[in-house]
Amino acid sequence: MSERYEVRLAGKGGQGMILAGIILAEAAILDGKNVTQTQSYGPEARGGASRSEVVISDGEIDYPKVTQADVLLCMSQEACDRYCHDLKEHGLLIADSVHVERTPDNLAVEVPLTRWAEETTGRQITASVVALGFLVGLTGLVSRQAMEAAVKARAPKGTAEINLKALAVGFEQAERLLSSRRGR
Repeated sequence: MSERYEVRLAGKGGQGMILAGIILAEAAILDGKNVTQTQSYGPEARGGASRSEVVISDGEIDYPKVTQADVLLCMSQEACDRYCHDLKEHGLLIADSVHVERTPDNLAVEVPLTRWAEETTGRQITASVVALGFLVGLTGLVSRQAMEAAVKARAPKGTAEINLKALAVGFEQAERLLSSRRGR
């Protein structure tokens, strides 16, 4: 991992981006990393823009916000349109193909995160946790054990098991993608 790794999670209010950022930040702390987590959302409770930023580093963090994302997760078309230009040149763009119809470049990883969540848990809201498993499975940014512990600690009361299932699906799908790319 580079000295400073910047992650932006973006979507609409109600998709769980803020909680996802908190979970990722907690996992990084559990792995002994330095981390900052910031968030921004529109005045609407649901449907408005929502963004969570996580900066992870082995060293000191001198600025707490994302300047150029190493990883951008887009759970809505608005999020993709708004933030894709802040992605590093060789950064990773993950787009939920259920809600994002077009991405700016052909290097984006477009996957049906929401569909995977619905098929696994029966709940769209778990797509943010599926996305975290997928993101971490592709990048190795934090350990799976730390992610599982953070989900258990931060999932709303009574939802830990369903969210752990969602996380596991994200990891499985990332491994499938990586395996298919190695097989080329």
